[in-house]
Amino acid sequence: EIKKEGSTTTSASILYDILRKLETNSKVELSLQSTNKLRLVSGNSVFNLLCIPSDNFPLSNEDISQKTFKVSSQKLLKLLNNTKVSISNDETRHYLNGIYLHKTQSENMSFLTGVATDSHRLSSSSFEIDSATEFESIILPKKTIFQLISLLEQNTSDIKISNNKSKIKFEMNNGVLISKVIDGRFPDYSKVVPQDNNKMLQVKLNEFKNSIERVTTVSLDRKEGLKMTITKNSLQLSVTSPNSGEGIENINAQFNFEDMNISFNSKYLIDIISQINNDSVVINLKDPGSPVLIKDLLDKNSFHVVMPMKI
Repeated sequence: EIKKEGSTTTSASILYDILRKLETNSKVELSLQSTNKLRLVSGNSVFNLLCIPSDNFPLSNEDISQKTFKVSSQKLLKLLNNTKVSISNDETRHYLNGIYLHKTQSENMSFLTGVATDSHRLSSSSFEIDSATEFESIILPKKTIFQLISLLEQNTSDIKISNNKSKIKFEMNNGVLISKVIDGRFPDYSKVVPQDNNKMLQVKLNEFKNSIERVTTVSLDRKEGLKMTITKNSLQLSVTSPNSGEGIENINAQFNFEDMNISFNSKYLIDIISQINNDSVVINLKDPGSPVLIKDLLDKNSFHVVMPMKI
């Protein structure tokens, strides 16, 4: 119920913390006491929050709506979730601190493609868009990505996207998000995507994930690595820690080549396979020293690349 219209500006984080700590279904009354104080009353709780005049809020007057297109919010959400796991946290290479969104072509079809990499792993996901769509390639910042994911999780309708070289705008039925983009050039990722990994390992996804989580319990240091011993019908996972011991587990698998040993950072594998919605996961290998290609058989437009470890 709005008794009188008005506007002000206060701390979003403080207001959010207050609201999430109130009792469920509590009534909240907001009133502007002066030009710099917002009063919040709920039950026996009273808060007076400092404010600044709404006129001082830095709204953008820049027109970024000249090139606009619509996409499915759930398809965009899937793209972001599939690729966010490989975003780099290395601030010295700021151009890797986000997802590279760009338009790609394949078999006479157009796609919106997202790619992220931290140089140890790479994730790519795409979905088809209208061939007439105009989109300026950008690098979407990590903070914006997680804010957008939060909005998309509550949205089922299409989302309108418009952008230029410096900003991007997302319009949906539950809000509008405008963000600056990362100023930098994303590397040519196509050079690191394996093209001739013809050795295929297929394993039950949940069994694989649970087994990794169990054997890595003995190690507090992910750098110690997860060793995979692959045979025609089985996969042995093992971790050896000089400080805490050893963990070994064997699971069923299918492999179309001779036996192979290869090692990985276990966190990278867990992060990636957690985004796959299928009963099985396929890992395409070349040799113990070359990057592997991880795919979801039900999603031909997404893949992950992981560098092995030397242990």
